[in-house]
Amino acid sequence: MKMTFYGQFVAGEDHQSIKPLIQKNRAFGVGTVLDYSVEEDVCQERAERKETGSHLSVSGKGHSAVPSDQSSVPHCEPADHRDGVMSAPFYFYADEAKCDQHMDTFIKCIKAAGGSSEDGFTAIKMTALGHPQFLVQFSEVLVKWRCFFGFLTAKLGKDDREVLEQKLDLEQMQALLTKLGAEGDIRSWFASEKLHSSSTIDILDWNRLIDDRTKVPHLLVVPNLQTECLEPLLSKFAEEEEQQMKRMLQRLEVLAKCAVENRVRLMVDAEQTYFQPAINWLTLVMQRIFNTDHPIVFNTYQCYLKEAFDNVCMDVELSRREGWCFGAKLVRGAYLDQERSRAEEIGYEDPINPDYETTNCMYHRCLDHVLEEIERNRKANVMVASHNTDTVKHTLRRMEEMGLAPTDKKVYFGQLLGMCDQISFPLGQAGFPVYKYVPYGPISEVIPYLSRRVQENRGVMKGAQAERELLWTELIRRVTSAEIFYTHTL
Repeated sequence: MKMTFYGQFVAGEDHQSIKPLIQKNRAFGVGTVLDYSVEEDVCQERAERKETGSHLSVSGKGHSAVPSDQSSVPHCEPADHRDGVMSAPFYFYADEAKCDQHMDTFIKCIKAAGGSSEDGFTAIKMTALGHPQFLVQFSEVLVKWRCFFGFLTAKLGKDDREVLEQKLDLEQMQALLTKLGAEGDIRSWFASEKLHSSSTIDILDWNRLIDDRTKVPHLLVVPNLQTECLEPLLSKFAEEEEQQMKRMLQRLEVLAKCAVENRVRLMVDAEQTYFQPAINWLTLVMQRIFNTDHPIVFNTYQCYLKEAFDNVCMDVELSRREGWCFGAKLVRGAYLDQERSRAEEIGYEDPINPDYETTNCMYHRCLDHVLEEIERNRKANVMVASHNTDTVKHTLRRMEEMGLAPTDKKVYFGQLLGMCDQISFPLGQAGFPVYKYVPYGPISEVIPYLSRRVQENRGVMKGAQAERELLWTELIRRVTSAEIFYTHTL
């Protein structure tokens, strides 16, 4: 395996054995995103019929309305053996000690990245740092709260606007909530200095209530369509969940401090949609703390999701209002088959864009928005994590139009180790900051990870034919020109 599959896509078994490859890539101007790719175990997502209640009906311009039933909470347990429902990997939760062990592993990875290059990245997974069940539960809370805002904007006839243009007049909102059965004066909280506008609120103002949920729990209610009454949003989010959140944030803070000390940036990987809202929220907390002068913590946005552009727009605007540096990695997405099978099996709307071209348009739309933010204040950073040649060319063209030089180090490029070298190395030699996503770990434990990676990303493998043709062309050129070996000149 070391001479074939493992040797092609994995750098080595430990942080010592990967150094030659990292140094070789560095000589050609290619950096590293280190990913210690050992997982304790893999669990299959258990999506039972009762989980239907946690998903949402859609109205208007693709905006969600309200939950159909709040009595159910999705959960994840090992071994869902239903045919056709694929699952992507995440760390199997054993106990808090195991989460601390995963944290220690990430610390070693950060130190290895810092010792191997001067401006490296380390990838981390949130499901390694806490109970995945907590991430599912908190994601449900966040989604329901956002959907309640969509429900109110629809009632007031404002749901046909872009996400940040949907604003609620305080007086109208108070009247509508009172009519629905809400108690208390919600205006008094929004009238504080935290409010972005004096007379209206948008989705970011609305989300502040979740941030201060322990102070204003009585305000956090959402409608139940079955009972036609408002019910507490946090009824299934008790003290234990708050403690789990606290422990996850503590581990993340340890990792971020270690990254600062080693001059490494943290790349928070995207995971399945039923984890992602909580992952985004936790990442934003860390970005507020550590992205003060320049981005240390990067969030990942999966552009095959229908809501990708809305998510990017909200987080960019939030960084502007709060004064921290936005950092993003843009990917197309890794869990397409699983997400679609799961949506069909459980009976909620497919969260994925209908086709590849729509995803391409979404990717470029998100990318352009972040590039415009970089042009506006030079504080944001973005990694264009793509194997798509057209996307790379589009990025280079926009950078030239905006006057963004490679030496500015605001726009990065990323590809997987062992793939698309014809993109990575020319970019590196031309002076652009480009990185290989480098998995490493013991061969017996990484092979299962790689097998799943190929399954999840088999669409990317379609580009292998073009890569082979390029290799044959170069081989023939070298043979005919008597230039068998290429010598790199520094």
